[in-house]
Amino acid sequence: MLRITDARTGQPVDAAPARRGLTRVEAHVPRYDTSSLRVLLVADLLVRALELGGTPVWALLTGDREQAELHAAAAALGIRPFEDRRDVGPGWGESQVVHVVEEEGAAPDGVRITVGPVETASLPEDADPAVVRLALLTPPRGASVRLDAEDLSTAHETLVRWRRAVADWARHPSRPVPEKVRGRLRTAWEDDLDVSEVLRVLRWVEESELPEGARFETYAYADRLLGLELTRDLGSPA
Repeated sequence: MLRITDARTGQPVDAAPARRGLTRVEAHVPRYDTSSLRVLLVADLLVRALELGGTPVWALLTGDREQAELHAAAAALGIRPFEDRRDVGPGWGESQVVHVVEEEGAAPDGVRITVGPVETASLPEDADPAVVRLALLTPPRGASVRLDAEDLSTAHETLVRWRRAVADWARHPSRPVPEKVRGRLRTAWEDDLDVSEVLRVLRWVEESELPEGARFETYAYADRLLGLELTRDLGSPA
């Protein structure tokens, strides 16, 4: 069961209802900038984690300005589509509502997740969106982030290395994700969306002596949460 720290109280709460009802995830983004994109990215992770646990989700975006630009940039980062709050009526039938907001931002009633700001005003026009996504995923979500050339370079090197490794492992017989590894991954993302721990597990798997097929399946499984297209280079020349 996915549990999230409610920013109002500092206490963990269930992100999904006790019964299999609907969870509404509402991202509050007042403008288009990198901090707003990070809020949407955290909301996207929450949606993915809930869906992996079998919870139906209704994803909404609440904002007033530059919505077209925000939607386009979010799509480039691999963020699932969020419905515009202005285009829908009142909530219907949800059993739980989780608001994702920027630190010091909107303060809606209900369970609230806060996201630290991105101090970088803008990103390089030629930045690979998957690299930006990984760079934003790496720090804890409550920490402030300053994305510089070194951060993007490190994320790029990691992403290239992992994609090449996954493509190589895919050439070997498939093996199931070891239950211990699957448990570590699920425990990480169900414990307050601890993406940093998910990434640590992947680094351990990368260097482990697990069969190549098991390493492939582990990365493919984790990527259902991370959304980094780690299997993109399958079939590419060795």
